[in-house]
Amino acid sequence: MDQDHKQPGRMDDDEFAAYLDDHLLGAKTGIKLFGSARESWAGTEFEADLQRLRNEVIAERREVKELMGQFGYRRSTFKKVAAAGGAVVGKINPLNPLRIGGGAGAQLELETLQSALRGKECLWRTLIVLAEAEPRLDAQRFRQLLDQTHRQLDTMARIMEQTAKDRFLARPDAT
Repeated sequence: MDQDHKQPGRMDDDEFAAYLDDHLLGAKTGIKLFGSARESWAGTEFEADLQRLRNEVIAERREVKELMGQFGYRRSTFKKVAAAGGAVVGKINPLNPLRIGGGAGAQLELETLQSALRGKECLWRTLIVLAEAEPRLDAQRFRQLLDQTHRQLDTMARIMEQTAKDRFLARPDAT
């Protein structure tokens, strides 16, 4: 990285690289969590939505990785190891270990995915603002990704709302 990276009005390469790397780490974990959620909701009307969202997050992560390359940044070795640990956690799925679409575990799984999407929303908003000062950033593309994230959040909210009663309201005995 060049000597100018700490000059006022210029991108601070160290901070920006770390920020993008943090989001790559979060996205890797999110991909695993979306995969676990898809398994939890397999055979339901929501399985396809969760698979689509996972695929979109994979593509978005690829874009962030390409952005890092465009700036000449490299991934932190520590964060690569942390991503591997996150992958293990995603497979175990401590939020919904039985991978069932009912109960508090499923609710926490849906809420966690929405929280992850909110973090990604913040990334796109931040990049839109930074694009005003950094010509290598494509504000229009980040607006498209922000719109996509809003659609993803709407999908997750819809799944949560349509399934909440089944999770938490007692059913009459079937006897």
